[in-house]
Amino acid sequence: MRLNIFSKNKKDTSYSDASVQNKKIPFAVVESYKAIRANLSFLLSSAKNNVVVITSPNSGEGKSTTAVNMAIAFSQLGERVLLIDADMRRSTLHKKLKTENGDGLSNVLAGMAELGNCIKQINDNLFFLPSGKIPPNPSELLGSPAFEKLLATVSPAYSCVIIDTPPMNVVSDTLVVAPHTAGIVMVVRDSRTQNDDIRHVIDAAEFANIKILGAVINGIKQTGAGSYKYKYSSKYYKSHSS
Repeated sequence: MRLNIFSKNKKDTSYSDASVQNKKIPFAVVESYKAIRANLSFLLSSAKNNVVVITSPNSGEGKSTTAVNMAIAFSQLGERVLLIDADMRRSTLHKKLKTENGDGLSNVLAGMAELGNCIKQINDNLFFLPSGKIPPNPSELLGSPAFEKLLATVSPAYSCVIIDTPPMNVVSDTLVVAPHTAGIVMVVRDSRTQNDDIRHVIDAAEFANIKILGAVINGIKQTGAGSYKYKYSSKYYKSHSS
C-alpha cells in the first residue's frame, strides 16, 4: 500500500484568527495546508463520503493542530466545513479555537443533548462540534449506532467533515470511527515518530479495512533560508502487504 506524503511542516502553528492573511503565520505553513487541502479534495472527489479522520501513532505529534488548520484551510474555499473533536479522553480543539467545550459529541451520543444545540459557528464557513463532557466509555459511544446516525446527518450538510481522534497506538477509538469515513490522515513527527509506530498504524488500518489517505510530517528542521531538511525513511512511503 502506497502512503501519500501530503506535506512536511516545519512546526505546529495554528491559524489564530482563522485567516491565511494573518502575518503571524509563516508563509511555508500556510502553503503546506493549502497543499494538504488540494490533495484531500482530489481524494474525496472519488471517496465514499466526505468525512476524514485525523490521527497519529502516539500523542504529541501534532494531530489536533493539523486537524484545526485543515478545517480552516477548507473553510477558506467558501464552503461549509464541520470539525468534530472525537478525542473525548483528552480534548484540545476548543482551546485552539478559543471557545468553550460545554455540551458536545459525548452528550449527543448519550442522548443528553441535541446535535444542533452543540455545534458552534467559528466563522462564516467553519463549524465546530466539541468533545463534550468526558464519558466513562468513549469507545463504546463512538462505536454506537448513534455515531453512525450523526455522521449520516452531518455529511450531506457540509462540504467536508474533519474528525480529530486519539492516537491509534494508544487507544482503539480511531478503529471504530474510521470505517464509517473516507479514511484517515496520519500525522507523524520528524525525528520522534519511529518506523515501528507507523508500521503498527498501517497494520491496524489494513486489518480493519481502513483506508489511509496519506500522512503529514511535522517538525521538519529548517537548515537555511527558504529550505527544509527532509528526514524520513522510505518506510513512510510504502508498506508491504502481509
